[in-house]
Amino acid sequence: MRERMINFMRGRYGIDQLGTFLAGCSLFLMVINIFIKSSIITLIVFGLLIYSYFRMFSRNIIKRSDENTLYLKRTFKIRTRFRKEKGYMRLRKTHHIYHCPSCRQKIKIPRGKGKISITCPKCSKEFVRKS
Repeated sequence: MRERMINFMRGRYGIDQLGTFLAGCSLFLMVINIFIKSSIITLIVFGLLIYSYFRMFSRNIIKRSDENTLYLKRTFKIRTRFRKEKGYMRLRKTHHIYHCPSCRQKIKIPRGKGKISITCPKCSKEFVRKS
């Protein structure tokens, strides 16, 4: 069975970031539709799923790749922002993140050091914060 699927998908585009996003949106709308029961949402869900599967099974790899590249370009700022916030959340377990009062530079200080004097690496202003 696995070989059949591999042979079937040979020469087809497969799943990418845009396809994953479309499938995720359709799943999210399905859950909302359970509570709201709207035929318009149902049509949107089916449209997203059909388009997602169309892209996955398409043999026009260049066009699907261009669509995915356009999606990645348009969502670059949003994805970068979420990636940064995720990194900050991970850091908060071990570090405090302070902003310099004069230049707003972010400064990472390890937790558990007590009150310390912090010197901004950008503007050299000193300020005291609890670690």
